[in-house]
Amino acid sequence: MNVHTKAPDLTRQKLLEAAFAEIHRNGFQAASLTQILADTGLTKGALYHHFPDKKALGLAVIEEVVRPGLAAVMFAPLADTRQPLAALQGLLATKAAEGDPMVVTLGCPLNNLMQEMSPVDEGFRLQLNAVFRDWIGVVVAALERGKAAGEVRHDVDPEATAFFIVSALEGCIGMSKNTQSVTAFRGCLAQLGRYLDTLKC
Repeated sequence: MNVHTKAPDLTRQKLLEAAFAEIHRNGFQAASLTQILADTGLTKGALYHHFPDKKALGLAVIEEVVRPGLAAVMFAPLADTRQPLAALQGLLATKAAEGDPMVVTLGCPLNNLMQEMSPVDEGFRLQLNAVFRDWIGVVVAALERGKAAGEVRHDVDPEATAFFIVSALEGCIGMSKNTQSVTAFRGCLAQLGRYLDTLKC
């Protein structure tokens, strides 16, 4: 990749990362383009060269920052495993071990945007739902492999169970954001872990 193609990519990435941080702190509707530009040191011209408006920037943040981040943390450990319950317990343990998890302070970026934007903008709702459905799909596929491998009970409904697991995890994060309590967050994760134990053969 030569410098003529690399520089615009770096500019776009800087804008996306700054926009993600601003949206995570303040929500999409309150996010300030002025602050994003201040954080990046870029001009309005650079911003509008890559994104025609604030909505386009927000949708790009979902697809190019939120989705890859979620995929790295939540999708990848489940991608090929035949022991999904053990993998999910590992994810919960990792989250619980974080000393001061940002999710308690600021919440889950995906969940925050779903709560804020789904009722007011159909474009946001559809794109957020696509990420949510993909997450559920990863869990469904993992549970099906777990059933075939003998880790997961045969009477478990993968679709309904995956929807519940993802919703419960997001609920733990959302409620802990409200309480601003790491202890509450860890307690909620522990309860979800106990539920996962009931799915074992």
